[in-house]
Amino acid sequence: MSVATTMQTKLEQALAPVSLEILDESDRHVGHAGHSGSGESHFQIRIVSAAFEGKSRVERQRLVYEVLAAELAGPVHALALVTRTPAEGAV
Repeated sequence: MSVATTMQTKLEQALAPVSLEILDESDRHVGHAGHSGSGESHFQIRIVSAAFEGKSRVERQRLVYEVLAAELAGPVHALALVTRTPAEGAV
């Protein structure tokens, strides 16, 4: 299973997102630190979830980091996040 698919499954199970987009941006980081050349190391995640209601931007990011702790400790070197509530709209 790919890293992106694993992250998608974990986020769907933990946060029941209304909208979820995972973009593999590894090819944009060739030659940068943390890029192994194998891909699936740099991602952008855009997620809309009611689980973020009442939480600050930092709290929302921490929640995502907790869900993806294993991936962040392993193959994922960089993760850019856009986290919104359904009231804040799509990303």
